[in-house]
Order: sequence, then structure tokens, then C-alpha cells
Amino acid sequence: MKFPFSAVVALWFVCDLWVLVLANSGFPEGMYSFDRNSHATYKYDRMGEVQKQCASVLSASSELRYEYSVTGMKGELSFVNGDWRQDGGKFPIMPFDARKSPGTLSDDRAPLNLVSFWVLDVDHDHRLKKSIPINGFMVMGITRDGNFVDNGYDGNPEFQLWPSHSQLSIPFQGVYTESKKNGGERVLCLLGNTMLPTREADPANPWEWMKNPGDIPLSEDDQIMLVLRYPMTFTLTNRMISGELRSLNRESNSKYFDVVHISSQLGKSAKYTFGSQQIVSKACNPYPFKDNLIDDGISVYKGARFCEILEEINREKPLSVVPNWRCNGTDDFCSKLGPFLSDKEIKSTDGGFQDVKLYMQDVICEQAASKSNTGSARVSTVFRAVSPSENQYTAAKRSGPSNTSLAAEGIWKSSSGQLCMVGCLGFIDAKGSNCNTRICMYIPTTFSLKQHSIILGTLFPINNSSAFFPLSFEQLVLPSELWNYFKLTNPNYSYSKTNLAGTILEKNEPFSFTTVIKKSLLTFPKLEDNEAFQDSLSLLSEDLTFHVSGFPDPMPNVLAPRVDIQMEILSVGPLFGRYWYAQNGSTSEQETPYHAEAAEYTEKQLLINVSAQLSLTGKDYSDFSVLFLEGLYDPHVGKMYLIGCRDVRASWKVLYQSYDLEAGMDCLIEVVVAYPPTTTRWLVNPKATISIESQRTDDDALRFDTIKLQTFPIIYRKQREDVLSRKGVEGILRILTLSFAIGCILSQLFYIKHNVDSLPYISLVVLGVQALGYSIPLVTGAEALFKKMVSESYEVSSSELESSEWLHVIDYTVKLLLIVSLLVTLRLFQKVWKSRIRLQTRTPPEPHCVPSDKWVFLCTFTIHVIGYVIVLIIHGTKTSQKALIAKTYLVDGGNSHSLPDWVTELGEYVGLVEDFFLLPQVIGNLIWHIDCKPLRKLYFIGITVVRLLPHIYDYIRVPVPNPYFSEDSEFVNPNLDFYSKFGDIAIPVTAIILAILVYIQQRWSYEKLSQFLTFGQYKLLPTFRYQRLSSRCCESELVPAINGAVAREKEQVDVE
Repeated sequence: MKFPFSAVVALWFVCDLWVLVLANSGFPEGMYSFDRNSHATYKYDRMGEVQKQCASVLSASSELRYEYSVTGMKGELSFVNGDWRQDGGKFPIMPFDARKSPGTLSDDRAPLNLVSFWVLDVDHDHRLKKSIPINGFMVMGITRDGNFVDNGYDGNPEFQLWPSHSQLSIPFQGVYTESKKNGGERVLCLLGNTMLPTREADPANPWEWMKNPGDIPLSEDDQIMLVLRYPMTFTLTNRMISGELRSLNRESNSKYFDVVHISSQLGKSAKYTFGSQQIVSKACNPYPFKDNLIDDGISVYKGARFCEILEEINREKPLSVVPNWRCNGTDDFCSKLGPFLSDKEIKSTDGGFQDVKLYMQDVICEQAASKSNTGSARVSTVFRAVSPSENQYTAAKRSGPSNTSLAAEGIWKSSSGQLCMVGCLGFIDAKGSNCNTRICMYIPTTFSLKQHSIILGTLFPINNSSAFFPLSFEQLVLPSELWNYFKLTNPNYSYSKTNLAGTILEKNEPFSFTTVIKKSLLTFPKLEDNEAFQDSLSLLSEDLTFHVSGFPDPMPNVLAPRVDIQMEILSVGPLFGRYWYAQNGSTSEQETPYHAEAAEYTEKQLLINVSAQLSLTGKDYSDFSVLFLEGLYDPHVGKMYLIGCRDVRASWKVLYQSYDLEAGMDCLIEVVVAYPPTTTRWLVNPKATISIESQRTDDDALRFDTIKLQTFPIIYRKQREDVLSRKGVEGILRILTLSFAIGCILSQLFYIKHNVDSLPYISLVVLGVQALGYSIPLVTGAEALFKKMVSESYEVSSSELESSEWLHVIDYTVKLLLIVSLLVTLRLFQKVWKSRIRLQTRTPPEPHCVPSDKWVFLCTFTIHVIGYVIVLIIHGTKTSQKALIAKTYLVDGGNSHSLPDWVTELGEYVGLVEDFFLLPQVIGNLIWHIDCKPLRKLYFIGITVVRLLPHIYDYIRVPVPNPYFSEDSEFVNPNLDFYSKFGDIAIPVTAIILAILVYIQQRWSYEKLSQFLTFGQYKLLPTFRYQRLSSRCCESELVPAINGAVAREKEQVDVE
């Protein structure tokens, strides 16, 4: 018997299922995990050699006075990112590849000579009176890419070299001693071994081998001695760590290198002694210094947690340098970065100091205990200026003294709230001759449009010998971090621009019928009546805050980069920050309802005062990195009308000539932020729009073009519950539609029992497409589908989603119905297949009379391949829009990534194939010249309706669905141009046309349609060489004879 083409279709279907199953299978996590915990052992096999080479150090040592702990010595004697230099340069210790490293921002960045040292082990078991055996590890290098190591580890002696980076690792062993020289020193004398890069014989070009990339020639060297000297007591003028790395080889030896000088400063773990009152008095006597830095309306912190707050604020966070907008002098004077040395990148800012940062390193604060309301504290720190071209992470860890570092010590008193310090630039002598800078700092507790910093400070020259224009610095406040700073003190916000914001409201919201309808029908974020007043303000602040991506509005025709938008609400009404401040109030205050305490926000005043920070991150928005906003929020229309101030980073000349600046900021900016409604989310695009407009004239240097942005969908606090309910509604719709589809298939099964003659004319391709549609959700992670959505939907897990058991019930019900749908479809497939087998076994055999899906499959496959290619072409012409709107983003652990276009489109096109499931039947009816009704009207019309419902649902709901789910349905993703609003109309119309064609083909025979569609000599219907079987023939083959052939009837029943 000839193998039928139907079997090929079935085999192809089964193979596809296996491919999908294997593609979605994976190995369990942790199958190949390894335990790397190991205990390091340290050698002390060179101690005899150490005694010989370190004789001069040991001879000057004194008896150890203290019982040092291992942990204490490791912390106090280790340092990170110090500086090193070599004398002479005749015998360099390592080469440097000046080529640009992949991923670096600048070729012009100056290479840094950095060195780090860690004490790895202290052998107290073999301690002597004057020495303790020590194991250490040092990494020194030349780097320009910021990849220098900053943590100690048990490394091997090695040399590493790649573009923009050289690194030499040296393990050491030796002794720790103490000396009375220089007022008392702690000394390490160590011997090390490493793999040194081999120098060539030519002193003028010692690294000739670098021209030919390949293996680095290395030479093992164990004749290396390191001597490090630490002050016994760290003070303002005695804080230097100095050392020398020497080669014990002769100069004639190729391993010899010039002396390496090492310098660093005390670390956080070192014990600092406050004893420089005389030098501090140069800057802070009389106290407080009158700096006029704090305006009359600004309050500063004067509480008992000053040290705790100061250390928390400066936890490796940079300070921003304020432009010299008040300066009026020479260009050199006004462009100078205070007392610090300015490189060419800093000078290029011309006094605007854009991207120039200050770090407060190693903050040591001791606050005196006091039972009264007055208190004081002593503070020591190092201010380090960082150039825009320098790697921020490396700069924050640097410890070497230089002309960009300012060691400081001073006092704080609660009577004034001022921290006054004296600053010493670079290398400091015992007399403090470089201590010529006064530093005044405050921690404000009152904020305003002009005052938006959690730290304010200024560097002043003490005398004319180090004259510079006072340099101000600040750190912007972040509402999410305020609870770390003010747990017992309530900060407040002072509004000053609400009247000007009212004029913006009048200009942008004239009375109109549309506004009245909007206020009456739509609901926007507002104060909740059933919440306590502080709670209601805090919840509204949370709803008005959003961090989301956006794009220009309207959408440009050319490719536009995406912009990251962060809208941080600082204050709403009288509440600054969030709800935790209300917790400090009394219980009765917290339980007071909103309407009883907020009379100012009732009928008399319908607007709410707000302040915010708007951050735009994108290459086209460098001038608007941060906008400080203040104004009014109208909860009836969901709009903010704000006055904006931007930190202008122009040259000092432009700033000085702009007489209308307020605290050095451009405040002639109008901002309008429109929020989406909290109701009718399914019918309205949940996007926010932002308009930023300058009020300056066209000839003003600070004027900018109007900026209009549109965000991707945002979600409110309560709408997370709406997402939950929406998933439930969609699950119920799936249950209803699948149940209806099962009923339609069962009706077809009952129909063929009474219409046996038409059974072979049901297209197997139609049934295969439906079975494939029911199978894909089951074999592509259906059991984990809901859990996957939970983990990927929010940055933090939603307790509502996790506790919604009824969603699990719906999910499993959908899976069960999918299985039932697949089984009844396969049963129908089996009946059609067996009916054709019986036709092939008839006598005499007439295979040309048996319906075959060979040409049906080939025609359908060809049509869909052409359609898929057309979709890819159309999609390719919309690349610019795709990058901003039509791109499918999958959230995986917080990181977004995109699938290839052809893969995404293929997944979408599978849904289209299912929508057009009747196309093979239309083609088959034409080929087979049917004169019967193989499909019941309830079946093909009902399944068509089931396939149309998702499109109708997508058309009437929100245009851009919930962004926190990677896919909204199994196949339809309206984010793509393929399934746009046009597609939601065109695809159902085409599916309806196919259903009408099937109805017409079954209503009239092929001959009648051919006669009706024949015009003269032209026939619209194609002619196929196909011989139909008569109904009698089919019936005689399919229905058992009544002549007593009981055995054959029994066999047929058994087969079925």
C-alpha cells in the first residue's frame, strides 16, 4: 500500500512537538556547582634571608609594646590604590601598552600608577620581642581603564598585560617591627618573589618585544625587598604611609629595576588621633565662621546623630561641584577648581565643572556624649577631586596624597550646626604649611527649589598666599534615602513658586467642555479619604513617582534614542519624603482621617503643592540631567504645573552675565506633567507625557528648544491589583472560549456520524493547524507559565499575586481544557485519516479518487511563506518606529534583552496561521470539487469566532498592554507593527471572508459555482484533474453492508 501524504503531515506534526519539548527543556540549576572553599596556608621559609636583608631595619627596632590582634593589624597595615613612581627611569619595572582598551571612553585619559598592599597573615606563634612574622601581598600597575584590583586575595606571582593596563603581583614574607624614629614608626620589611617582564638589552627600547604580540617573556625573581613605614599615631600632619620597593640584584642583572617609591595615607581602619587644635584654629577661630552659606529660611541639623548621618551620606557617594557663577575675575582665576590642581579636562569646563566630583574619603567622626541639648563632634576626612575623564570607581578608592587631595580636620557644634575644618593640600609637613584652606559644611533639614541638597559646603582660602574663588559643593537629596538620615528629625519643604505655577495652570487648562467631561468621568491619583492624612500624602507621592523609559512626542520618523526618565516626588503638601515620618507622630495623629485634617485641600483649595526632581538620561539631554521642580498638582485632571530650575553647566562668563539666575540656576522653565487615569486603564494608553519649555528669548544663551516626551506605560500602586484582576478576567475568557471550542469540535464529531460520505473531504491540514495551536502552550512551559509571570512582572515580588490561589485554579483549568481540545481534535483527525484509508482499500483501487492533502499543504505552506516574507519586509521598513515602540522586551532578573526580529515575527505569524485555519479547507474544496458539506456550520463559524475574540479584546483595550509581562497572550503582541490596530481589523475581516467562502463552497457544488463564475470563455475557478467519487461509492465503502457481513462490521468497530 502506498504510504499516504496524510501520514507525512502527521509525522511532521509530531516531530515539531518533540523539537519544542527539547527546546524548552534544560538542566537543573546547580548541577555543575563546585565548592571552592579552601584554607590558605602561608610559608615562612625565607625568614633567615629576611633577617640578613632587613638587618638595618631590625637594628633600629624597639621592643613591641602592645598585643596586636591579627584582624587589627590586617586592617591598619593594608592600603588600597596608593601611588608609586620610579626614579631615573633607566631600568623600569614594567611596560605599558598605550593602546585603547575596548570599552574605554577616552584615549586621552592619563595612566595612573597605582599600588595596593594587604597583610594576609600574622604569625603570632613565632613572635619575638622586637618583630612578628608577616605575610603580605602587593599588586602594582599602570592603568587607564579602571580595572585595577581593590581587594586582597591569595594570588600568584604573575605579570599581566593588555591594552591600557599593566599589573604585577608580588607575594611577600617578612617581619613587622616598630621604631622610635620620626616620632614613632611601624615598619614592615619583606622579601618577595614574582615573574618580572624581561627587558631587552637596549636601554633606549627595553620593551622591544611588545611590537610582536604573543607570549610575554618573563623572568622569575626572588630578590625583591619592600620596606613600608607607617606613623605610630595618625594625625592631620602625620598621616603618610611611605615605602620603597628595591631590587637586590646588581645593575648589570637584567632583573634589576630602579627604586620604586610608594605613598599612601591612613585608611578607615587606622587609629586617628585628633590633636591638631592649633592648625584647626587657623580656619575655625572664631567659631562659627560667617560664610553666609545658609539663608535665613533654611534650617540645619543640630541633633545628636550628626556623625551617623555624615558617615551615611558620604558612603562612597560623590559630591557635585557647583559652578563659579558668582565669580568676576580673570579666566584663570574663575576657572580654577578651588585649591586643587586642575588637569586639562577640568580646565575645559571653563568654570562650569560639569561632571567634576569630590569624594569625602575615610570619614572619621567622634561625637562627644552630652546629656544636654548641646553637643560637639570632631571630624577627619580627605577631600579628593576627580576629573571627568577619571574612572569614578577607581578614584573613590585612591589613597595617595597629591595636589588633588585635601586632608581635613575640624569641629562641629550643635549650637550652630556648622562643620568647620582646615584643609591641607597634598603632602603635609609637621608644621602644616600647606594647610591654607577653610571648609564649612552643613546638613540642611529645610529644602526648597533653590536648596535641594543633603550636604552643603564651601572651600575658602585662609590667606592670600593660596587665593582662589570659594568653591561650593553639594549632594542632591534622594527621597528613597531620607529615612537613613532623619529617623528622629522631620525635614520640611518651603514652597516659593506656587503662584507662578498657577499662571501655568491658567495658560494650559482653559475652561472647556472636554475638561468638564474629563473631570467627571476619569479618575486620577488623589488623596484617599479613608486613609490617615500622612498616609494619604505618602501614598499619593508614591503614585506620582515613576522610573520609566520614554521617547520624543510625537514619534520622529527617524531613529531616536530612548531616554530614561526618573520622576522623584520630594514633597506633597506638608509631607516631605515618605510615610515613615508620620510614624514619629502620635497615634492619634496617625489615625486622624484625611478630610478632618486637610481642610486646605477641600473645596476651598482643590490643588496640591508638590515638589520633585526630574532626571533625563540620554545623549540628547545632557543639559537636563536634573530638573528641580515645584508647583501645583490638580488631581481632577491628573496634571502637574511646575516651575523648573536646572543646574546650568555653562562657562563662568555666561553664568556671570546671566543676571536672572537664582542660586546659579536657570529657573525660567515651565514644566507640565500629565498622568494617565487610574480608571478605564484598558481603554486609555497608560502613558505619562512631559513638556519642558524655556521662557527665555531666542537670543539668550541659556534658551533651549521645547522638549516633549512620552513615557512607556506606567502602573500605579492600586493598579497592581487591577493587573491581578485582569489576569483573572483573561483566564475566565480563555476558559469560556476553550469550552465553546470543545463544544464546536464535539458537534463536528456528532455531525460526521450522520454525514459519512463527506468525512474524507475534511482537510487534515486544518486539523493539524488547530492541534498545533493547542499543543504549543502545553509544551512550551505551560506548567510554569504563571510562576514565570509572577517572578518577571515586578522588581519586588507581589504578595497579592503569590497568594491568589484562584489564579492557579484558572491556570490549571485552562491547561486541562487545552488537553481536552487537543484530544478531541486528534480524534477528528483520526476519523478523517481512517476514512481515506478505507477509500484506498476499495476494489478496484482508485487512488486518484481519494482526497489528498499534498497539494493543499504545499499551497498553504507557500502562501504562508510568502506572507511571512512580506511581513518581514514591511517590518523592516518600520525600523525607526520598531526601536521605540515595536520592540519586544523580555524582563529577566531586571535586565532587558530583545529577541531577533525574525524570531519575534515568526512567533507572531504562528498566531496568524491559526487565525486563517480555514485557508487549507478553501484550497481543498477547490481541488477536490466537493459536492457535499464536510464541515458543520457551528464548527467552522464557531472556531472562527473563538479566533476573533482575542483581536476584538485587543482592539477595545489599552493600546499598549501591561509592560511588566513579556507577552500578553500566547501569540498576539500588539506592541509589534504586525499586530497593530490595523491588524486587529484586517485579520478578523480576512478570517470572516474565509468562513464565508467555506459556507458558499458547501452551499453550492463546484459545478454550480463554476457555471456561475464563468463569463464567456473565461473561468474564474481553476480546473484540476481530479475525479470525484460519487456519494454512493463513498457510502458503500464506509457503511457496512446489510447482507450479513457481521465480521467486517465488528472489525470496523474494533478499529475505530
